[in-house]
Amino acid sequence: MQYAGIGKSIHDNGFAQSNVPLTPLNHYFEITILDPGESCYIAIGLARKNPGWCRGSIAYHADDGKIFIGGGVGTPFGPRCSIRDVLGCGIMFPVKYGDLPVGSSWPWETEDTSTSTSKVAKSRLPSSRHRRRVREYNIDNFGEMSSESEDDIWWNNRNQVCEDKVQVFFMRNRKLLGIKEVRIPKGGFYPTIGMMSTNERVSVDLHPLTG
Repeated sequence: MQYAGIGKSIHDNGFAQSNVPLTPLNHYFEITILDPGESCYIAIGLARKNPGWCRGSIAYHADDGKIFIGGGVGTPFGPRCSIRDVLGCGIMFPVKYGDLPVGSSWPWETEDTSTSTSKVAKSRLPSSRHRRRVREYNIDNFGEMSSESEDDIWWNNRNQVCEDKVQVFFMRNRKLLGIKEVRIPKGGFYPTIGMMSTNERVSVDLHPLTG
C-alpha cells in the first residue's frame, strides 16, 4: 500500500481500513514500513468505520512514537520508527467473550455480520481451552443505544476500568510497546492504517498469526 496524496496539510491524510473488525478469533494485524517517505507520518491502530482522530479510535504514530486515543493530542508511548520496522496492533479480549459459534454475532455488533464472522473464523480456529459460549451481556450497554450515545459513553469512560473494556496492545518488531485499556466502540474495532507524507509505502498482513 502506498500513499498517493500530496501531504501538504492534515486534510491530505490517506487511510486504509479492513472491512471486518477484530474479534477473539482474529485479534491482531501487522504492517511493515517499506518506505518511510518524506516524514514517516504512518499510523497503525483501530477505529470505528469512520476512522481518524475521532472518538472510538486508538493509534500509534511512527513519526513521533506517540499514541492517540479518541482525539488529536498524543502522548509518548514508544520509539520513532522507520524503514523495515514491523508494527503490530491487537486486542486482548476479556475471557467472557469466549468464542461464539460460527455465524453468531459478537456483543458489540449492531447488524448481521455473520458472513464476515464466518470468514474470520476460518482463518484461525479457536483453541479447545477457549471453546466456550459467551456469557449474557448487558443489552442496555450495547443493543439499545444509538451510535451517538455509545460515542459519549466511550469517551466519558475512556480512563475507567470497566468490564466491557478491552486491552489494545502495540508491537514493534515483535516486541511489546505497551497496552491501553479502552471501551470497544459499538460496531467493533477495525484495523486501520493512516499515512500523510509523500512516498510512504507499507505492506499489510491482517493474519500474521495464522501461518
